[in-house]
Amino acid sequence: MMLTCIAVDDEPLALGLVCAFIQQTPFLNLVGRYSSAIEALKGLHAQPVDLIFLDIQMPDLTGIELARVLDKGQGKSPRVIFTTAFNQFALEGYRVDALDYLVKPFNYEEFLRAATKAKAYFDLIQPDPKPVLASLVPEDEYLFLKIEYQLVRIAYKDILYIEGLKDYVKVHLQNEAKPLLSLTSLKNLEEKLPSGRFMRIHRSYIVALDKIKAITRNTVQIGEITIAVSDQYKENFNQFLSKWV
Repeated sequence: MMLTCIAVDDEPLALGLVCAFIQQTPFLNLVGRYSSAIEALKGLHAQPVDLIFLDIQMPDLTGIELARVLDKGQGKSPRVIFTTAFNQFALEGYRVDALDYLVKPFNYEEFLRAATKAKAYFDLIQPDPKPVLASLVPEDEYLFLKIEYQLVRIAYKDILYIEGLKDYVKVHLQNEAKPLLSLTSLKNLEEKLPSGRFMRIHRSYIVALDKIKAITRNTVQIGEITIAVSDQYKENFNQFLSKWV
């Protein structure tokens, strides 16, 4: 698929280089170039795009701030690949869910690698009418979670429980010694999971209902782990129990 994109950078040489790289890439369609984040924001209101190659350190409005504004907007937000000379912004880029992070000076090979990653992402969320994956995995049997700048497919049947840790979640899987760590909120993940198979029982825990081994008055046991059911979620959990007790 062809991705519409813009480039944003307050340095003319850097902006020209990124635009040249975009025009050199067959699956990218450059529809705008801007020397400030404010100009880019105005352009995006007039013409939404799929992808933004975005510098971070710019006057008036930084690339990070623009990405946050776009993330709070209505409708489909464009995805971002940051381009910057300062690698200390990598964590901030991760927090706004950037697809990738290019440190200047970068060459076309590095640019193409990031662009290809973006294309793979859009191919996943906007598949062809007859996708290959649909014939391999039943619908609604998995989710994609961002793990270290890549989307990882996780089957619902493999999830034991999910633990929230401030800005991160730990997804504990059966037959896996270590949990998967993803920069997202437990609330965001709760909205994506099918309610008939998963339930939040604590401000810090979501459990897979079919993995519950034993239940007491205030706890559930999954494997060797015992998790408390907090008062905030006890009513919903008791409604679930009433179907079986």
